[in-house]
Amino acid sequence: MNRDAKIGWFRLAALRAFAFTVVLLLIGRAAAYEADLGTLTRKAQAAAVKIYGAGGAGLEAYQSGFLVSPDGHIATAWSYVLDVQPIVVLDDGRRMDGTIVGFEPELELAIIKIEASELPYLPLSDTMPEIAEPVLAVSNLFGIASGDEPASVMQGMVAAVTSLDARRGTFKTPYSGPVLILDLVANNPGAAGGVVIDTQGRAIGMLGKELRDASAGVWLNYALPAMKLRPAIADIVAGRTVAEQSQKSVPLPADKSQSLSLLGIGLVPDVLEVTPAFVDRVIAKSPAASADLRPDDLILLIGNTRIESQRMLVDTLRFLDRRDPVVLTVQRDSRIVSIKIQL
Repeated sequence: MNRDAKIGWFRLAALRAFAFTVVLLLIGRAAAYEADLGTLTRKAQAAAVKIYGAGGAGLEAYQSGFLVSPDGHIATAWSYVLDVQPIVVLDDGRRMDGTIVGFEPELELAIIKIEASELPYLPLSDTMPEIAEPVLAVSNLFGIASGDEPASVMQGMVAAVTSLDARRGTFKTPYSGPVLILDLVANNPGAAGGVVIDTQGRAIGMLGKELRDASAGVWLNYALPAMKLRPAIADIVAGRTVAEQSQKSVPLPADKSQSLSLLGIGLVPDVLEVTPAFVDRVIAKSPAASADLRPDDLILLIGNTRIESQRMLVDTLRFLDRRDPVVLTVQRDSRIVSIKIQL
């Protein structure tokens, strides 16, 4: 064998040895990931919750959520399910009353609080995941779990990071920031509010509602990045919300306070013990009409004050100076809309 042939043989042998080493490393990594998969799955399922609330007329009365603090704070998607006080079912089967302590309209994010402590929860990632990063999506899709059954888990990866341009029915979503497009069929009925975790067990996203792409018309499997949700969740959990309008400590005189008649708002008949603040009519050319408030809008917030009934709405307006704008957050069909009314 001549010198050149020997060099070529040694190079080929070295290349084969290198390739064999790389294969062994990849097999080792895959084996380690598979070994950790069960641990990651149980950790995510333990922090996942099932949420039950309003439904009817073909609408599911359930969705998903996940614990973001050991003291019972739960992140989920804002939806019609939360129109009534939600019931939260934990991974161990405990059923607890939930209280909505805040939400971020643009992100369609709601935070529910249950009276419990020392609960398993998922830390929120503060970085954007990479393309092709393996993930697990955990949710109660199709309402399969109702008691202590574990939440459903799907394995996939982050296929893309892109801006959201989607519709729910005829309405565009209020959020237009980056989303994680997932290589798994995640956004099914009941999955909204579920969690997406990475291989380190961190929450990297929250599953969104069922949406179609505005241009292609295809259904999206997506999640809102945790790094976008994290500041809002931290503020709500810590109570660091900034009021958008001042509220006096005592009611103002009738000639100085806001009222439904001044704003031009008529509500549905108040016939229940706690009648929701549904708008029945908007007076033409009134401040409410100018601000594009519409019949059938459900008033959820005035500033940062949650409106749980018509009576609470009327009482809250009595504390507001009519010289100040009234900032409403309303639910219009399946989307959240912010409206500013100025006399």
